[in-house]
Amino acid sequence: MSRTATRSKARAAARLAAVQALYQHDMEATPVPALINEFHNHRLGATIEDAEYAEADTDFFDDIVKGATGRRGEIDLAIEGKLASGWTLARLDKPMKAILRAGTYELMARADVPVGAVITEYVDVADAFYDKREKGFVNGLLDAIAKDVRA
Repeated sequence: MSRTATRSKARAAARLAAVQALYQHDMEATPVPALINEFHNHRLGATIEDAEYAEADTDFFDDIVKGATGRRGEIDLAIEGKLASGWTLARLDKPMKAILRAGTYELMARADVPVGAVITEYVDVADAFYDKREKGFVNGLLDAIAKDVRA
């Protein structure tokens, strides 16, 4: 496998793990350092219940988790600003919030990652949790946020 393909796979694994970590943080209010430590030592690249987790880019994972939690207020405002009239972030389920927060953070803070890559990757993450309709929602919302934050 080429170095670029390996890096891409490691970043995809980091994004999925970051969404899982953000979900766990939302559910259990686990402190971020403990959460990152748990993922580093017990999840990233591990085999859990016969499911093998791919090796993740740990620095990229750490950046998304720390950044999305650290800038949560700003991120949530950006997401709410793109929701349909009458909708609030509170109406979204926790996995969807985690996906959107991670994707929005990346769009805001990781100018080194192309917009198309960010959106495609989080649509792929959404595919692990949802059906086609929700994937379209993630695509549309992150695209709208990208137009504001990457303009």
